[in-house]
Amino acid sequence: MILHTLNATPSSSAFDDCLKVIQSGDAVVLMGDGVYGVLEGSKGYSKLQARGAELYLLASDALAAGVTPPSGVVSIDMDGLVILTEKFPRQQAWY
Repeated sequence: MILHTLNATPSSSAFDDCLKVIQSGDAVVLMGDGVYGVLEGSKGYSKLQARGAELYLLASDALAAGVTPPSGVVSIDMDGLVILTEKFPRQQAWY
């Protein structure tokens, strides 16, 4: 179980590389430009959903980008991110 923090646009190679290693049981926190990965109906969101990981969205970054979390994506604040880092001892940053 790995916590992935994804701070890359869906069109980036880092986004694609992250998708290759995400597994069921992992969690993904989308932040920065990564928040665009959960735009409903987008290819990036479909690919993220298909991996079976828990999906989280950093609320402050989503608000700044005008992105509303779709159903099934949990919006979290920094305290929520800290809680996830405690839950997942292994972490990988993608940017």
